[in-house]
Amino acid sequence: MLHTGDIKLDQLPLDGRLTDLAGFSRLGDEGVDLFLVDSTNADQPGFVISEGEIGPVLDGMFHRAGARIIVACFASHVHRVQQVLDAAAAHGRQVCFVGRSMVRNMGLAAEMGYLTVPPGLLVEPDDAALIPDNRIVYVSTGSQGEPLSALARMASGDHRSVRIKPEDTVILASSLIPGNETAVFAVINGLTRLGAQVVHQGTARVHVSGHAPAGELLYLYNAVRPSNVMPVHGEWRHLRANAALAVKTGVPEDAVVLAEDGVVVDLVDGKAAITGRVEVGRVYVDGLAVGDIGESTLGDRLVLGEGGFIAITVVVDTTTGRAVSRPEISGRGFSDDPKALAAVLPLVEDELSRTEAEGIADTHRIAQAVRRVVGKWVGETYRRRPMIVPTVIAV
Repeated sequence: MLHTGDIKLDQLPLDGRLTDLAGFSRLGDEGVDLFLVDSTNADQPGFVISEGEIGPVLDGMFHRAGARIIVACFASHVHRVQQVLDAAAAHGRQVCFVGRSMVRNMGLAAEMGYLTVPPGLLVEPDDAALIPDNRIVYVSTGSQGEPLSALARMASGDHRSVRIKPEDTVILASSLIPGNETAVFAVINGLTRLGAQVVHQGTARVHVSGHAPAGELLYLYNAVRPSNVMPVHGEWRHLRANAALAVKTGVPEDAVVLAEDGVVVDLVDGKAAITGRVEVGRVYVDGLAVGDIGESTLGDRLVLGEGGFIAITVVVDTTTGRAVSRPEISGRGFSDDPKALAAVLPLVEDELSRTEAEGIADTHRIAQAVRRVVGKWVGETYRRRPMIVPTVIAV
C-alpha cells in the first residue's frame, strides 16, 4: 500500500529537493496493490506553479509597505515562513512570531535546520511593540479564520500585544480551505473595518497550493500503475474527480474505492472492496466531561440560543386532572416585555379545561397538550421556536 499524504510536484522547489518520480516508478514495478491519493485539487486542471514565484511577490509588497506587515500562513509551512524571513531581512525589518503553534513549529524547524534565521532577526512580542512600524513584520497563525487564532483576535481587537492600525498591511499567504469561507471572510472584514489593507490569494499571488491538481495526479498514476485506488483527503466532489483520473489512466472502475470516514475497506487477494462500517464521528468535550453530550443536546442548546426558553407550571388534581391553581408562565431570553406571554394564559386554561372534560389525569399527556397550545401560539404570534418546558405537578 502506498499513501501520498499531501503532495504536489513542484519542479523548482525552494529547498531543491525534487519529488522522486523514479522512486514512485520503482514502487510501481514492484507492484502497488492499493494507492491512496491526495484528492484536494483533483478537480483543478493543469499544474501548480512553483513556490519560487511567491518570493518576488512578497518582496514587492514589503518594498511598498510603509508601516507594519502581518503575514498569516499555516504554522506548518516552513518554506513560506522562510520566504517571509528572507524578504524581511532584505528590507531591514525584524520578525516576530505570533501564535502558539507558529512559535513552536518554527522553533523546531530552526533547530532541525529546515529554517534559516539570520542572527538578530527574530524578536519577542514585547520588544516588537517598541520597534518602528516600518521595521517590523509579524508572522501569525489564523489564515483559516480559526476563532481563537492570533489573526482572528487581531481582527476583533482582542489580541493582547498586536492592535491593528489603519496603515497595516495584512497578507493571507494561504489557500482557502473548503468550508472555511465564512470564517475567513469574517476575519478579512474585521481587519478591513479597522483600516488594514488585506491581501489574499484572490487579489495577489501570495500563495500556491500544497496539493497536486489533475495534471500532476496523472503523472503519479502513470508512474505507480496501481492495482487498486482509494482517493483520500477531500470532499466528495474531489474524491469523485480523483477517481475519474484513475480510471482514465487504466485503473478498472471496480478497482477504485470511494469511502468516507468510518467505511471499512478490506484488501484481500489483491482486490480492494468495501466490507462494512464502524462508528466514527465527533467526541464532544464539555467542561470536564467528555462524550456525555451528543447531537440531540447540542440541538437543544441551539434552540435555547436562538429562541429562548418558556416554562409553564401547572398544578392538577391527581385523580381528576383538574387545575387547582392558575398556570404560571415565564420566559428567559424570549422577550424584554414582561407581558409578552400574558395572552397565552387563557389558551392554556382552556386546554386544561378540555383535558379535564375528557378525563385526562396523566401528567405527561397534560404536559404535551400544554406544549402544543403554547408552541402553536408562539409560532403564529411571534414566528419563533423557543424551547417550551411544561411542568405538571399532581397533588
